[in-house]
Amino acid sequence: MHDSPALDISAIEKTFGTQRALDSVGFKVPQGRIFGLLGPNGAGKTTLLRMLNGITAPDAGEISFFGERLEREHLPQIGYLPEERGLYKSMRVGEQALYFAQLRGMDKKEARSKLRGWFERLEVDGWWNKEVSEVSKGMAQKIQFILSILHEPRLLILDEPLSGFDPINAQRVRDVITDLKAKGKTTILLSTHDMGSVEELCDEVALLNQGQLVLQGAVPELRESARDGRVEVTFRDTVMAFTVALGASAELLHVAEKDTVRGEHKAMLRLPARTDTAEWLHWISGQVALTSCTPWQPGMREIFIQAVEKQTPTTA
Repeated sequence: MHDSPALDISAIEKTFGTQRALDSVGFKVPQGRIFGLLGPNGAGKTTLLRMLNGITAPDAGEISFFGERLEREHLPQIGYLPEERGLYKSMRVGEQALYFAQLRGMDKKEARSKLRGWFERLEVDGWWNKEVSEVSKGMAQKIQFILSILHEPRLLILDEPLSGFDPINAQRVRDVITDLKAKGKTTILLSTHDMGSVEELCDEVALLNQGQLVLQGAVPELRESARDGRVEVTFRDTVMAFTVALGASAELLHVAEKDTVRGEHKAMLRLPARTDTAEWLHWISGQVALTSCTPWQPGMREIFIQAVEKQTPTTA
């Protein structure tokens, strides 16, 4: 069991002029996990990431890094892939990769060996001696991703790491992220709008909106909470017969058009709180020709939208 979280962000505040970018934000990132940092544009994510990289400092609050107050000497233990990509176009790919590796404190010989291995794995090996100006956007992105993980950081910060990739290269990068987690040496903070990647990769998430923390928790628990008693059922009776049979036992949210091939309707229901689903299912099956009943699982995209809309005040 790890003694302290990889990051302990406590009551962070940051104001730019009249704009409050972060308003008493606090959460913990457990060691060895993939943690999603989510939020719409302007939510405060970039400001927080810049703090973690020592680019800016909070006006109030503290950031702890593996149990110690985050200081500049911790930065070599952090890998960072910013959303704004950038390599020196006039340098050769291999030369530039070695330069960045040495900036992170790596020995040149060790860096060259590790770079060759990563270049081969991510299919960049044919570009070692070419100028960056000749490299495609996707290839340059793979190179920067390699540079962010090369020194085996304790904390890896990835800002939209899959944007711009074709599906094959996006999957290669996902596989690397999953492998890094499996080794247990690297904690990964993933900032993204790609909810599919959040569901596939993240153990926990924190959602920011308007500079405030509006949602936090383990992905399975958040999805179960957002389910709000909803179940999907299919039945062979008429909609009228089904509605009458339901009575007050459940709220009928919507019914899809009949599947003429199967002869079934599909419906979404909300069961009241504390309903024993097994008992209800046994009872309703005696009332109507029910053919299936499945707990509905909301996606992270829907959870994201609902949380933001709930927190954003409506204007009259």
